[in-house]
Amino acid sequence: VARFLNCRAEEIYFTGGGTESINMAIFGTARMHRSKIGTESKGHLITSKIEHHAVLHSMEALGKEGFEITYLDVDEYGLVNPEDIKKALRLDTILVSIMSANNEIGTIEPVAEIGKIIKEVRKERQVDNNQTPIYFHTDACQAAGALDLDTQKLGVDMLTINGSKIYGPKGVGCLYLNRNTRVKPLIYGGGQENTLRSGTENVPGIVGFVKALELAQAEKEKENARLTELRDYFIGRFLKEIPKTILNGHPVKRLPNNVNISVMDIEGEAVVLYLDAKGIYMSTGSACTSTTLDPSHVILALGRPYEHAHGSLRFTLGRRTTKEDLDYVMEVLPGVVEKLRKISPVRMEIDERKVSNPQ
Repeated sequence: VARFLNCRAEEIYFTGGGTESINMAIFGTARMHRSKIGTESKGHLITSKIEHHAVLHSMEALGKEGFEITYLDVDEYGLVNPEDIKKALRLDTILVSIMSANNEIGTIEPVAEIGKIIKEVRKERQVDNNQTPIYFHTDACQAAGALDLDTQKLGVDMLTINGSKIYGPKGVGCLYLNRNTRVKPLIYGGGQENTLRSGTENVPGIVGFVKALELAQAEKEKENARLTELRDYFIGRFLKEIPKTILNGHPVKRLPNNVNISVMDIEGEAVVLYLDAKGIYMSTGSACTSTTLDPSHVILALGRPYEHAHGSLRFTLGRRTTKEDLDYVMEVLPGVVEKLRKISPVRMEIDERKVSNPQ
């Protein structure tokens, strides 16, 4: 894992998954480095409005503990502006947490640029007893296997990945924690993971996780090219053959396996059921929150109305996905959309300039 992330072996901490790793990073740094400036706030944290709920709910909990949280807006494609982070930094800022790539819309965030900004701000400030160090964490769970996760190039202090996103076992993940970053443990006990994460290690899960990482790294270049070609083919057909559709996420800076499109005048959950009956499996948002009918917070953060969020469809391509699979989807999907639109009371007007793929 250390070779994969270009770091020291002692900077890797195995956990029970991505969620635990994220909690360890966020709660651990916040509680260790509470502000000493003397303000009412215990400290300041920065994140974006499109993060995974593991990040957002952790931030929300810390807000109730007395920390101040800044939730940054994103642009219409889901991109965080690094300059917005620079403007949001304060003397009592403890942590910045920005995901590497969004799990719903696939947009790839400028993590390395953000890392450079934070590094520059650190140099400008002389750290003393009255100043809080700024740490940078990225949730890279969705990016593993697709993007370069060299921690030195990214300029991050903490990075989260897990097994289930790369065809590895569920219930195992890790946190890269720079040796100069101090955090408080979440779990106390025997101190198995270098005193920061107690509990007997899941060795079979860790071995499977590492093997999945090795395979993902070995196949990354070839598989990325194959999936990108399939993704663009599918998006092209989808937008051309089904009217009143809008691509969600960046058209170019997006994960090779992600297709997320809003279809006007339908309810996305109904599409899930119709396609399921035809052997086609997809979702309306994050697979991690498939039990709720709430509209996607990610789509809403793009500045889209609730109707766009409720009509968003997310298709994830994988190792077994073929062009024939996508052709089959396009045989079935237009008819399903037409049937649902006939019984829908909703008639949305959309900006035709946004329907086509922006360059």
